[in-house]
Amino acid sequence: MFLISLSLNILVLVPVLIAIGANGKAAEFAWGADMAARRILAAVYAAILLASAGLIALHLLDRDITAWAQALLVIQVVYKLLTVPLVGLRNPVVISNVGIAAVHIVTLVVTVA
Repeated sequence: MFLISLSLNILVLVPVLIAIGANGKAAEFAWGADMAARRILAAVYAAILLASAGLIALHLLDRDITAWAQALLVIQVVYKLLTVPLVGLRNPVVISNVGIAAVHIVTLVVTVA
């Protein structure tokens, strides 16, 4: 189940980082103007992407990634769900965050049991 959540992170974050880097109108609509805050967010997204790729690689090398993957996913669930009261469900990023958080919650429930 970890592979589903970690792969989802990669599948979502690669185009997101490309969109943020392209600095077009879509990026401005979703993440705001190109300012320090958006670049910091891009750095956080890149860190999640790299952590997800690294954990998949470790899994393929038969390493136990349970604790590391659970920690990453819990942090993601918390920040993604916090965007709902802080930004609101009218923002497309927040809607996406809720869906991804749901997948990660299922992964966490399945892997804790």
